[in-house]
Amino acid sequence: MKSKKNLALSLFLAAISSIFFSFTPNWGGEGFEVYLNNKLVLQKFGPEMNTVQNLQLADATAGDQLIIKYHHCGRVGKNRVITIKDGQNKILKEFRYNDSNKPVSAMSCSVKEIINLKKGNTTNLKLYYTSSELPAGRLLASISFGTTGNATP
Repeated sequence: MKSKKNLALSLFLAAISSIFFSFTPNWGGEGFEVYLNNKLVLQKFGPEMNTVQNLQLADATAGDQLIIKYHHCGRVGKNRVITIKDGQNKILKEFRYNDSNKPVSAMSCSVKEIINLKKGNTTNLKLYYTSSELPAGRLLASISFGTTGNATP
């Protein structure tokens, strides 16, 4: 009789546990955030990372900072690199960052350095992220400067 009660209690606890864990949040998904100074301007997680958005820098000034935070499902990113490419996927600049012991650590680059990469009629650049965990890289955003030409060094 006692073993039937123990079996019933075990089954009950297993059912409650499975219900409880089905409603817990999925911690540590892959994604990224882009800030202009301290203002969040772009954020993508999960499947929405497959669509590339435009990052407008027409109103940015040379003193501004672009800050990128990449989330590797709760793991620490190693050998992190932010790359700026032109429309023909030619590398214009690479920003390399020291390894951190935090799962998400900020990578900052000067808007002035990005603006200085704009040559001639170039109106769009591409912002990529690579790391040991993501060696093929990921296109984070297309960078545009607008037609007003406000973003000048």
